Amino acid sequence: MKLALKARIPPVAVTLVVAVLMWAMPVLIPAFPLPDRLRWACIFLLAIAAAAVGLAGVAAFRKARTTVNPLAPEKCSQLVDSGIFRLTRNPMYLALLFALLGWGLFLENPSSLFMIPVFVLYMNRYQIRPEEEALEAAFGDDFHRYRSSVRKWL
Repeated sequence: MKLALKARIPPVAVTLVVAVLMWAMPVLIPAFPLPDRLRWACIFLLAIAAAAVGLAGVAAFRKARTTVNPLAPEKCSQLVDSGIFRLTRNPMYLALLFALLGWGLFLENPSSLFMIPVFVLYMNRYQIRPEEEALEAAFGDDFHRYRSSVRKWL
């Protein structure tokens, strides 16, 4: 694996950096607020989705007694393909994405949502790719079958 593609920054730290950049976006682009009821309903639903999806992912890892450390995918002792992992290969990152979407709505500036693709692109290249390379090395054909049957995000 190329050194430049190794996951070096914890995903939560990446999420916080993107959240700060989202907060700074209104400096560049003026606000375009949504109606309060709609905005708060969406924020609430995204917060619930983020918590449910993220906790389901962590619970599945704990049940399988494998690592949840995203910086050490080579320490994964078991391929987890049950529970939430039947719907998405990356529930914890999907949870972070839902949280960022909710944060963008909270900020009341749709321009902040322009940072969402930056988060997804970064995670795909620098976090998910190295993890999947480690899983492929550890689990071979089982991981190939899993990857071909379950989407990366949703």
